[in-house]
Amino acid sequence: MSFFTSLSGLKNAEMDLRVISHNIANAETAGFKKSSAQFADLVASGSATDPRRTAGIGATVSAITQDFALGPLEQTGRSLDLAIDGDGFFALANPVSGDVSFTRNGNFRLTATGEMQDATGNVLQAFPVDAAGNPTSTTPGNVIVPLTNGAGSALANVTINSRGIVNAAYSDGTTDPVGQIALATFAAPNGLRAIGQTKWQASGDSGAPVFGNPGIGNNGEMISGALERSNVDLAEEMVSLLTAQRNFQANARAIDTATQISQTVLNLRQ
Repeated sequence: MSFFTSLSGLKNAEMDLRVISHNIANAETAGFKKSSAQFADLVASGSATDPRRTAGIGATVSAITQDFALGPLEQTGRSLDLAIDGDGFFALANPVSGDVSFTRNGNFRLTATGEMQDATGNVLQAFPVDAAGNPTSTTPGNVIVPLTNGAGSALANVTINSRGIVNAAYSDGTTDPVGQIALATFAAPNGLRAIGQTKWQASGDSGAPVFGNPGIGNNGEMISGALERSNVDLAEEMVSLLTAQRNFQANARAIDTATQISQTVLNLRQ
């Protein structure tokens, strides 16, 4: 039994190392949120078992949780780089399937058709607005910046203010509001399903997304020309790495000791 108990400890230490390694590998990934592995002990006993003689049979991974604490904000000077100073996620729609994912990585670009997309082609979601920049609907849609205005003037640049209003400036000096970026919040963000590329999807554990305006309630304000960096603390991860390594070595030594004891018993002679 001691072999299997120590084997469970080895597997847990390996999982801990994998999680820590994943964090370290993404220390420079914009919008990345670090994870941590949680463990629980295993005890096999019946109603007739003496509770004072229950040794336990090892440990297992109970959960791998993500820490959604705000990462440091880095100034980039690029107007289409956005950071959320507070709670909330950018909503992105897949142009093919229509599936909506959520991210804290605000690195966007403008396509030749005027769509604001992320690096993989997902379209940023925003509320439609009137000429004064006030939202006219609570249902977000794709951000599409007209490349020419009503007078036929070409698009000069795009700016985004702290309220998330996307403003298109044209060569004739006019400026038109295009939309207000929609931020999504969740009742239980730790229940979000990670799908890679610093994106998450809603699940039954997270609840449905609630869309709101930047700077209202718990929603953070927009910071244009900045990106949120990873919230991984390398010094903390290195200490955790050493601890996981020691745990792995200790469990490996326990297996080695159990092997020696078994060998001694097998070598006993009458």
